[in-house]
Amino acid sequence: SVTHICRDVNYGWLIRYLHANGASMFFICLFLHVGRGVYYGSYNMIETWNMGIILLFAVMATAFMGYVLPWGQMSFWGATVITNLLSAIPYIGTTLVEWIWGGFSVDKATLTRFFAFHFILPFIITALVLVHLLFLHETGSNNPTGLNSNADKIPFHPYYTIKDFLGVLFLLMVLMILVLFFPDVLGDPDNYTPANPLNTPAHIKPEWYFLFAYAILRSIP
Repeated sequence: SVTHICRDVNYGWLIRYLHANGASMFFICLFLHVGRGVYYGSYNMIETWNMGIILLFAVMATAFMGYVLPWGQMSFWGATVITNLLSAIPYIGTTLVEWIWGGFSVDKATLTRFFAFHFILPFIITALVLVHLLFLHETGSNNPTGLNSNADKIPFHPYYTIKDFLGVLFLLMVLMILVLFFPDVLGDPDNYTPANPLNTPAHIKPEWYFLFAYAILRSIP
C-alpha cells in the first residue's frame, strides 16, 4: 500500500511523490507537444498524428488507472464516475460497467485489474512511441516555417544536446521543487480519506452534474 511505501521503504516517500508529480510533469510536456503540433500543422502527417492520438488515449487510460490505486476517497469516486459513463451506452451499458468492475460496485476485483493494466500499459506505450517515431522518420519533422528544412540540418551532438540540456535541467528543477517543497499541491486532500462507498467526497457538489460539460459527457453522439 501507499502507506507502507511511505513509512517502511527507504526513501519510499520520495519515490511516491516523484512518481505522482513526475506524471503531472509528463502530461505538461505532452500538452506542450500536442499544442505545438496543432500550431504548426503537424496533423498533415496523418500516420504520425493518428499514432499520437492513440498514444494520448493510452497515456490517459494509464494515468486514470494509476489515480485509482491509492484507494482513497477521490480514487474511489474517480473510478465510479468515469466507469459509470459507459452506462450511457444503450442496451449493453449496465452489463459493460459491471463487467469492468468485476462485480456490482467498484471493489477489490476492480482494483486488482486496474493495477495490472497500470503496470502493463506503459510497456505498450513504449512500443507505440517507437511506431510514432517510425512514421515520423518517413516524412521528417515539421518546423515553424512549414518549409523543407533539409538544407538547414546540423549535427545533433553537440548542438542540440547542449540546447536540450537546459530544458531538461529546468524541468528537473521544477519537478524537484514540487516534490520536495509542495508534494501535494497537485493532489486532492480528499484522497487521504480512506475510500468509503457510502460517502461522496466532501467537496463534490451534485449540482455540477447539471453543467453543460457533464451533460455532453452523458449525451450519446
